[in-house]
Amino acid sequence: IKADGSVVTWGNAQCGGDCHSVHRSLTQGVVQVAGTGAAFAAVKEDGSVVSWGDARKGGDCASVRASLARGVVRVASNDHAFAAIKADGSVITWGNAQCG
Repeated sequence: IKADGSVVTWGNAQCGGDCHSVHRSLTQGVVQVAGTGAAFAAVKEDGSVVSWGDARKGGDCASVRASLARGVVRVASNDHAFAAIKADGSVITWGNAQCG
């Protein structure tokens, strides 16, 4: 995360090194980034989350996208999944269901 809240990525494209699919969401306002073994999730200052990388390791949050649109304060991860902690205390998970 750069000082202006933007994110720069590099490395293996299949493992999140290429963020072109979500680049516009990462140009400002990012306050936290977490990673699995092959994906990343960014929390934005508006409480939304964007993820990219290997879908099997959390790079695709489409199944929970509506729940991640606001209110997220932090994201935690393991090697295969993410957990978003919301301001109301609820937790939203995505990625490999066997690992989180």
